Amino acid sequence: MTTIKTTLIALATAVPVLAFSLPSTAATPSFIDTALVEVCKAAQSNKVFKLKSTMKSYRLQEKTVALKVICNGDDIITFAEKSGATKTAAKLQRSIGDVSIIDVAATDKINVTFTES
Repeated sequence: MTTIKTTLIALATAVPVLAFSLPSTAATPSFIDTALVEVCKAAQSNKVFKLKSTMKSYRLQEKTVALKVICNGDDIITFAEKSGATKTAAKLQRSIGDVSIIDVAATDKINVTFTES
């Protein structure tokens, strides 16, 4: 009888905790999407300070962004170059340093697509 009471009390305590934790995990992807879109827009702006400021505000490192972020189907450096943002593209390229094909192929890419509003 004591184990049944203990189990019921444990379940009664666990269910509300799970109910409160679910909404916070559901909001995480939109925050990540927002951060990545802001980084892509900053790279497109051709303003190095804006790019550095945006990455710093989201606590992202330049090398990680340069290697893993995909904007509208292109890696962020190519995306910036196609947008005419040569300064930000050069800044991101310098952050990579020397990279072999094996290094680039081994990384996981994060893709984000957005439209100008």
